[in-house]
Amino acid sequence: MCGLCGEITFDGSQADPAAVARMGEALAPRGPDGTGLVLHGRACFGHRRLKIIDLSNRSEQPMVDPHLGLTGVFNGCIYNYPALRSELEAKGYRFFSTGDTEVILKAWHAWGTECVDRFHGMFAFVLHERETGRVVMARDRFGIKPLYYSEGNGRLRFASTLPALLAAGGIDTAIDRVALHHYMTFHAVVPAPRTILAGVRKLPPATIRIVEPDGRTKDRLYWSVAYERTAEEIARPADEWRDMTLAALRTAVERRMVADVAVGVLLSGGVDSSVIVGLLAEGGQSGLMTFSVGFEEAHGEKGDEFVYSDLIAERFRTDHHKIFVPSDRLLSALPGTIRAMSEPMVSYDNVGFYLLSQEVSRHVKVVQSGQGADEIFGGYHWYPPLASSNDPVADYAGAFFDRDHATLARQLSPDWLVEEDVSRDFVAGHFAGAGAADAVDRALRLDSQVMLAEDPVKRVDNMTMAWGLEARVPFLDHELVELAARVPPELKLAQGGKGILKDVARMIVPNEVIDRKKGYFPVPALKYIQGPYLELVRDALGSQAARERALFRGDYLETLFAAPTEHITPLRGSELWQVALLELWLQAQGV
Repeated sequence: MCGLCGEITFDGSQADPAAVARMGEALAPRGPDGTGLVLHGRACFGHRRLKIIDLSNRSEQPMVDPHLGLTGVFNGCIYNYPALRSELEAKGYRFFSTGDTEVILKAWHAWGTECVDRFHGMFAFVLHERETGRVVMARDRFGIKPLYYSEGNGRLRFASTLPALLAAGGIDTAIDRVALHHYMTFHAVVPAPRTILAGVRKLPPATIRIVEPDGRTKDRLYWSVAYERTAEEIARPADEWRDMTLAALRTAVERRMVADVAVGVLLSGGVDSSVIVGLLAEGGQSGLMTFSVGFEEAHGEKGDEFVYSDLIAERFRTDHHKIFVPSDRLLSALPGTIRAMSEPMVSYDNVGFYLLSQEVSRHVKVVQSGQGADEIFGGYHWYPPLASSNDPVADYAGAFFDRDHATLARQLSPDWLVEEDVSRDFVAGHFAGAGAADAVDRALRLDSQVMLAEDPVKRVDNMTMAWGLEARVPFLDHELVELAARVPPELKLAQGGKGILKDVARMIVPNEVIDRKKGYFPVPALKYIQGPYLELVRDALGSQAARERALFRGDYLETLFAAPTEHITPLRGSELWQVALLELWLQAQGV
């Protein structure tokens, strides 16, 4: 929920409320239910509110606690806030609201940097201490909620989206060449703290940062997952792992029903979202609203999976809503989709979630979604080959990377290419870290701690919040993830991937949904670019702005234009869409 922003100065000057107000205006879609701005000399905070918990104005933000001398802004949801509130009340704290925002302020005062260890939820928050002048910035374990910032000219600015920072002005909008390499190689994954713009960074997931009044910072990485197993866990029977996973997943789904408004489900028809619906129905939810989206087929490829979402909706008697998107509506939605991206994201799912969220927001303010299951339970096709790999880094890169360094050198203009293969080096460094000896575990760790935050999770946050819709992801409950990390890899890779989760699903949903071919969010028109889509990308890449930027070699672009459908990446993406999306995003943001 919500959007936050602010400015802190380090040179003795007053913070600029006009700049913060501009950021707040850019965040308006994330928080249509309220707006606020608080200025304390060198600190100015802004907020846009989406009312989910404590619908009264007592939970309005920025929240000021004059007794504790704290001012804070918060985006997300702390699912265990009632229990934390009771614990804090037992310590003598008194509350003026009934929501989770105030719990964060009191928790910081009571426990300091260790407060985040107690939070179950998704969150980004920034606090200012009146007495010390220190600022606290924190982000949840998986980066579900974003937190961007820029530094320079004696100030720190922060916001829930990158475009909001641009709205404030004064940002270095030069392209970060390392980030560009990641975008073109690592399937648009740009690991924190970098973004595609040199002047904007993002706080890494699972990080709490203390900013001193003079600008010095100190970070604490407060959570990570160990992919290690005891002898007892290695010997544990599969049915015990199944039962433990079911119990943890049931708890994760139940936690994400905390709200003072109705909660729905984004139902793709795949195993992940179907299990969520089944568990909610099992738990007694009646009249549950579910939502699916499908697209017009192109190049002979079907664009919907309604047959499976219909099956689940009928089985559990949900109040089901289907949205079918014809090609002309898809085309008209692309500009809004691209403007909603905090960073350029090449996945076709973006426009699907954008249009689906538009429809869903007319019915509910909160939904549960199945993102994260593949990264946690081993659902992707590149995991099984790693089990017998002699060179896991090479095999991972061969399956996931859109191109290798040598190929990129023939596609990027020389001025934009870094000499080192930074994307390959990043993967190798991550694989080499302690705490995961098995190659499959190393890939799962990389995908769950890096790729997940920079692709699926970011996509869902950006597209849902563009319509004031909050998406919750039970598969990223950190206790469920800690359990899943200890499940032996062979149980995850069984049954064509996600074996242990499929065992759980067989206790809940029909086998037709489980044993189907793995599905993706199909948007064929953006994979096989033809007709008006080809005109759109040709115009963008042939514009004066693109020519002046000159990111790509002219001969490479002409090759793509000549046969767009023939240049498909290993992950089934269009090379032409990838390069065009980057240019379209830069132009949409005025860069």
